[in-house]
Amino acid sequence: MGASLLRSPAFLGVIFSFVTLCLLAEPALGVTRHYKFDIKLQNVTRLCNTKSIISVNGKFPGPRIVAREGDQLLIKVMNHVQNNISIHWHGIRQLRSGWADGPAYITQCPIQTGQSYVYNFTIVGQRGTLWWHAHLSWLRSTLYGPIIILPKRGIPYPFTKPYEEVPIIFGEWFKADPETIISQALQTGGGPNVSDAYTINGLPGPLYNCSAKDTFKLKVKPGKTYLLRLINAALNDELFFSIANHTLTVVEADAIYVKPFETETLLIAPGQTTNVLLKTKPQYPSAAFFMKARPYVTGQGTFDNSTVAGILEYEKPLNFHLSSNSIKNLPLFKPVLPALNDTSFATSFTNKLRSLASTQFPANVPQNVDRRFFFTVGLGTSPCESNQTCQGPNGTMFQASVNNISFVMPTTALLQAHFTGKSDGVYTPDFPTSPLIAFNYTGTPPNNTMVSNGTKLVVLPFNSSVELIMQDTSILGAESHPLHLHGFNFFVVGQGFGNFDPNKDPTKFNLVDPVERNTVGVPSGGWVAIRFLADNPGVWFMHCHLEVHTSWGLKMAWIVLDGKHPNQKLPPPPADLPQC
Repeated sequence: MGASLLRSPAFLGVIFSFVTLCLLAEPALGVTRHYKFDIKLQNVTRLCNTKSIISVNGKFPGPRIVAREGDQLLIKVMNHVQNNISIHWHGIRQLRSGWADGPAYITQCPIQTGQSYVYNFTIVGQRGTLWWHAHLSWLRSTLYGPIIILPKRGIPYPFTKPYEEVPIIFGEWFKADPETIISQALQTGGGPNVSDAYTINGLPGPLYNCSAKDTFKLKVKPGKTYLLRLINAALNDELFFSIANHTLTVVEADAIYVKPFETETLLIAPGQTTNVLLKTKPQYPSAAFFMKARPYVTGQGTFDNSTVAGILEYEKPLNFHLSSNSIKNLPLFKPVLPALNDTSFATSFTNKLRSLASTQFPANVPQNVDRRFFFTVGLGTSPCESNQTCQGPNGTMFQASVNNISFVMPTTALLQAHFTGKSDGVYTPDFPTSPLIAFNYTGTPPNNTMVSNGTKLVVLPFNSSVELIMQDTSILGAESHPLHLHGFNFFVVGQGFGNFDPNKDPTKFNLVDPVERNTVGVPSGGWVAIRFLADNPGVWFMHCHLEVHTSWGLKMAWIVLDGKHPNQKLPPPPADLPQC
């Protein structure tokens, strides 16, 4: 299966240098794979509109990264555009390789025009579907692509071996320049303009104007099993996805195997990945089938209320005679997706996700907790600057916060400041463990919706076990927030609606087989509880993966200190680490 993936056109320019590491009589441990990412402008036409986009190697979406568990990746990113650039390898643990994580001003200064940086990391104990994307402003709207991590050689999947594997990456397309859109929104204090289309593998499909030719088609054979690697790379929208008249079996979430379950529709938030098995019909069905995605919406703001469609097409048998005309006239079945605001579907779907928790793939949930945190996440406001009219609520500016602190991005990289001990004027290590002022988080919102601002971090001793409750607030409307933690996977041990009850709710936590992921939706008007082990020294960003909320300040960072032993310490930065 790896061979067929590696033969795809995206890999023609890729150099592989195989480094065989032999330990006594053990088989090879991993290889070193080299990729080159040239960041350059590329003209792309969608919705009858041609524009110049920032791309990797002129491709949209960008090239696939394919590796095996245990491989080392050396990815040279060369910046040929006027914008500063940084790339994040979303979901890669980056054990002791925090310098390669990629969020601008957190683990590195961005790569400036004409400069390059080699992201150097090893994939340790991970296999499945992840993805890479730009991590600066809204550049990820066009700078993204799949990361496919195959199991070590000789280790099978814990499910039916698929006949073929297909990455399906959802995106959002803007006719205008997304950088201009967010820049104007931050100036006016209002909500940004929404996208003009959703895309599947970069294509909007036939439900949009003049886009029938730009339709993703999944060609399948009857009686086969296909592994679809789904990735939500949309900027600001959680998505429902379904294929007409077909049932999907969910087998993995965020590159962690889950107990398989069947569903006709799934929900996937920005930043999340989901692997599903698609079993095709035993005989040629004399029909084609729409696969559709459209948003799950909980907030009160405007959103792109449109639907992207691709087509599932069956290969017709050799003895089957159909003129090209009658192929076009095949019946086309359409899936029925949940209502835009169907939170009960969203809840029942996420509750079905459970770790495999087998001997081979255990769920190592921290049973005891060293540090407990309670974070409110939600929207807020800040005052309009004098002599300016702002377009946020009641003439204010929209902001977003964690524990009512809207994170101010530094102008130098936090990891460098931490590593060199020069944090003065860059950040303070006093992020509050709980809200400074308690209130009825999901009830009638307080009159004062103003947030404070700061670059505050939490400091964790190495190997401490952490429990974090993230509580949505009703300030400016309850809303689902997909929170992403860099550098770690975490276990989702509980979730519920209303205000978290520290006396009753923990008694219902699942500490046996909770789902393990890197991005979790904080339920609209509810809370989620996660646990993780702080076993990775460095500075790790945590933020909402709705890009507009990140821009408004719904983000913070954790410092994990070095441990005592050499293999528990962050090595010094590479010589080519970009400078600010």
